[in-house]
Amino acid sequence: MSVYHTTVTHIGSEAALFKEEKMIILFGKDAPESLADYCYNIDVNRVHSDILPGMTIQFDDRAYRVTAVGEVAAKNLASLGHVTIKFNGNDEAELPGTIHVEALALPEIVVGTHISID
Repeated sequence: MSVYHTTVTHIGSEAALFKEEKMIILFGKDAPESLADYCYNIDVNRVHSDILPGMTIQFDDRAYRVTAVGEVAAKNLASLGHVTIKFNGNDEAELPGTIHVEALALPEIVVGTHISID
């Protein structure tokens, strides 16, 4: 059973700008107006257990190993659908709401992309 799963429902007009920073921002439909254009909106779903280093985040068929998890990342994901995912391989979270994954090319994300954490 997945720890978490969701689907991308909308892509902000400026969301791709953060690809240069090797990061994506996920947010539920209630993203603050100041962030909405920069987010990939997702369905807000329950997180079934802790998110831990060594787990896998999958974007459709692209899988990434989790390397670090901020202390409020799972809570924010469950309550707001909000998390920043950084593709830099850090083994310590830079910010409390960030999940770091291995430093690979970012996935192509479109409306309908399925995201899961296992």
